[in-house]
Amino acid sequence: MAAREIVVRSVGSDERAAWEPLWAGYLAFYRATLPPENSDIAWQRLHDPAEPMHLLGAYVDGKLTGIVHYLFHRSTWLPNDVCYLQDLFVASDERGLGLGRKLIEAVYAKAKEAGSSRVYWLTQESNAQARILYDQVAENAGFIQYRKAL
Repeated sequence: MAAREIVVRSVGSDERAAWEPLWAGYLAFYRATLPPENSDIAWQRLHDPAEPMHLLGAYVDGKLTGIVHYLFHRSTWLPNDVCYLQDLFVASDERGLGLGRKLIEAVYAKAKEAGSSRVYWLTQESNAQARILYDQVAENAGFIQYRKAL
């Protein structure tokens, strides 16, 4: 079988139809539901140059098969902005190709290019498969997240 072409690049504003199934898959994985207008707002922010939010996609043979959303923000601990890798998802039928790693490494490169001091993210303790990769590419800082919806 011929090697498959894998490219990681920005997802264009004209590619929403390719992004939506991956976004829906991510939300389903975490058993989350959002009003459609929240996804509309997210899509707009991901393509607004005035926003600190960004979107990269992993394309296999030209098809969008993985996404990562990330954003930059200030920190009280560091002089430079930090990068929060907010959402990472790869289509289930394309897992095992190293796309998750490639997307994380692409965020690392974008963060370094932006002068960011750190990249960090959250995942559920039970996300065992992803944590195998995460343990290889980053350090588990040992924090527990608390939240309250307002």
